[in-house]
Amino acid sequence: MRIPGRPLVPLTLALALLTGACAGGTSASSSAADASPASASERAATAEKQLAKNTLVPLEGKAPAPELPVTVDSSDGRRVTVKDASRILPLNGGVAEIVFTLGLGDRVVGRDITATFAEAKKLPQVTKAHDVSAESVLSLRPTVVLADTDTGPKEAVEQIRDAGIPVVVLDPATKLADVSTRTTRIAEALGVPAAGKALNSRIDNELAAARAAVPKGSKPKVAFLYMRGSAAVYLMGGKGSGADSLIEAAGAVDAGVEAGLDRPFTPLTSEALVTARPDVILMMDKGLESVGGVDGLVEIPGIRETPAGMNRRIVTLEDGVLLSFGPRTPLVIDILVDRIHGT
Repeated sequence: MRIPGRPLVPLTLALALLTGACAGGTSASSSAADASPASASERAATAEKQLAKNTLVPLEGKAPAPELPVTVDSSDGRRVTVKDASRILPLNGGVAEIVFTLGLGDRVVGRDITATFAEAKKLPQVTKAHDVSAESVLSLRPTVVLADTDTGPKEAVEQIRDAGIPVVVLDPATKLADVSTRTTRIAEALGVPAAGKALNSRIDNELAAARAAVPKGSKPKVAFLYMRGSAAVYLMGGKGSGADSLIEAAGAVDAGVEAGLDRPFTPLTSEALVTARPDVILMMDKGLESVGGVDGLVEIPGIRETPAGMNRRIVTLEDGVLLSFGPRTPLVIDILVDRIHGT
């Protein structure tokens, strides 16, 4: 459904910016769940402390030893054989989180700009979102590269393959169900399927505990706004944005989806905001900062007229975490449950 009215600004390369969206151990999130009953605010406080550290919680025990070679399906229709996982290069932050959490972080040789967690900070940055330089990748001598279907340009990916490097392409993760699928595929491609099963079990338990903390009763309406003020990008999330899955898991209603937005992102209009009438606005930290914080946000036409704008109910999370769909996603749900439903 097309949003009525004139867009506030032209739609630019926002989607490229955005989607450029961790034997069973325990984490801060699972520890909070084990201390049942824990209130939503207690779980959120634990999750916030973990995210503030910006570190990952790997699986307990000895790091798994890859059993190779393996041949796996790649999402670009190929069959790829991986013979060596000694030098892994994930070209996506969420994928990197899974690799590190599986216990293979000491084998990772480079990172994408979206890999913002502490363990990856010292690694050389060789890609920026989906802008891949084949020369930079090849300079690190990777033995296996993990990419997304929207990683590009295609010529760069082919150049990497032509150099003899196996490239395993994964479908983008845009909903909670994709976390387990992606974890399984990455673990299989790296020859550690048992570790993948253990990590999936841990994540499933943490997600179940996070959802159990959702309060009963009415469901607030939450609008996910993706903004980059300096780049004139103002978008509202709809079906398939990724945020819609998180909002639903947190016991709320995605205002964009309810308003009929059947595309992941649509140019923002004041009419659309007023129609959606969100109780809460969800954004990324840098997005809110780019429009001048809450004071600047409410000056955007239509924001002040919404319940969220009138009550200044704005929820933000760190850019590299909110839509990562990986081992830290249960922490995201813990925080959203508390902040969305809190008064």
